[in-house]
Amino acid sequence: MSGHGDLSPSPWVVRFAPLILDGGRVLDLACGRGRHARHLADRGLHVIAADRDEAALEVVSEVPGVVTCHLDLEDGSPWPWEAEAFDAIVVANYLYRPAFQAMLDCLKPGGVLIYETFMVGNEAFGRPRSPEFLLEAGELLLRLRDEFCPVAFEQGIVGDPPRAVVQRVCAVKDTQPYQLPETTPA
Repeated sequence: MSGHGDLSPSPWVVRFAPLILDGGRVLDLACGRGRHARHLADRGLHVIAADRDEAALEVVSEVPGVVTCHLDLEDGSPWPWEAEAFDAIVVANYLYRPAFQAMLDCLKPGGVLIYETFMVGNEAFGRPRSPEFLLEAGELLLRLRDEFCPVAFEQGIVGDPPRAVVQRVCAVKDTQPYQLPETTPA
């Protein structure tokens, strides 16, 4: 996973960005300096780049096709978007569980979620270390099970160095979502 100063988009995001509807409206949540917003706008998508860091937003504010939004969900600010507002949502290196369902509700049916962040075990390699900011094993799949069809999922150690423990998913909001089995087959 790329560092905060790196403007190269994540290979995970690049891999699944072609699934987003041409000309679609995309939310890049916790966008930082806009590495994904830039990539998505270059693909002709209309991007809202949201972050609490105003200085980081200034870096991406001049990119054609990107509109910035100063947003700090963790200060108690309400979720600002209505249901089914976006064709895709991209999140990298961010987890705020209280807003997770509101975020999912913002995707239109057929919308694409591309999400990757740190999970339990990352504390052995660096930050974040707090369980508040680390996904549990399989947590993304569990959170998506009722409304989404997974396209791809990964979890585990990445990097050579620096190393990290991450979880990644690309999923499509579906009217007939995939159901995880109650038990694992023998």
